[in-house]
Amino acid sequence: MDHLTVLLAILYVYTVPCEEIFWDTTVKLAKNMTLECVYPSADTVTQTEWFKIKKERESMAIFNPMFGGLIREVYADRVYFSNHTMASNDMSLSFYNASEADVGFYSCFLHTFPHGTWEKVIQVVPSDSFEDAGPPNSQMVSEPGKNVTLTCEPRENHLLEVSWEKIQPQQIDLLTSCNLSQGKRYTSKYPRQTLSNCNQGMKKAFVTMPNVTGSDSGLYRCGFKASTGEKETFVMRLTITNGETKNQYIPFVAGGAVLLLLLVILITTVTVITYKRRRKQQKRGLFKDLWITQNRANNNYRNPFPPNPPSNDAGEDIYVNHPTFSLATRGRV
Repeated sequence: MDHLTVLLAILYVYTVPCEEIFWDTTVKLAKNMTLECVYPSADTVTQTEWFKIKKERESMAIFNPMFGGLIREVYADRVYFSNHTMASNDMSLSFYNASEADVGFYSCFLHTFPHGTWEKVIQVVPSDSFEDAGPPNSQMVSEPGKNVTLTCEPRENHLLEVSWEKIQPQQIDLLTSCNLSQGKRYTSKYPRQTLSNCNQGMKKAFVTMPNVTGSDSGLYRCGFKASTGEKETFVMRLTITNGETKNQYIPFVAGGAVLLLLLVILITTVTVITYKRRRKQQKRGLFKDLWITQNRANNNYRNPFPPNPPSNDAGEDIYVNHPTFSLATRGRV
């Protein structure tokens, strides 16, 4: 019995830590992959160390701002720090030629000042085990700087667990996870502030992201586990409109308005010119008709008279009574 007790104790020591592991990000295995580790606070990172979590933690790489970085010999030709300058809080680690042997859990462990230690756990899974989000159940559009709240409502009333995730093509980031039966909340190391509800008897689940930016666009998944064991998931697509993308249409709108105005002016000008020409033509036609009518009337009035009438003194014809003279010669006296 003593040997059995010792064996069970050993098994408990090695199995419990595996069951207690909560991972913040799931990464799809790829030949060249990156394990993201971005410290979200403004604290000073004094040292960073990467581990592969097995039965015991295996050190992979270490970085100190004063002494620089070091890749352990086993991983010397396989991994490197993605941020070459290491001037920011980005301590991501990238892989060369990753293989099935690299499937497992990894830890990004930071020493910070003044808040102490901070850890992010990443799970690498085979490509065929990576979950596809599927088509979204709903869509939402917002603008940068707004506070966005995503909500979902399960069919079951008695819930045990609730979780929110952001789905990307190569990785899934856990935003928050609630164990309602135990009243525990696990907030992941996702590098952006989120607010969510976690209380027993909740009818709806929500997650709020204040001051959203374009990087918050993407697919979000809400997951439920009921007391009956049934699981539900809802996928939502969030689109944050970029201000520059929105403003880039302003020149086209302004250009269209100017062209429309020019077109209106052109049409108005042509219409006015055409109207004036028609008025002139009508006036010319009326004047011509009037002139012809008057000319005809004048010609009809003048035809009975000579073109140059005589003066008053010679205005009448003179008739002479011309006697008939005899052709005989007058006799001499």
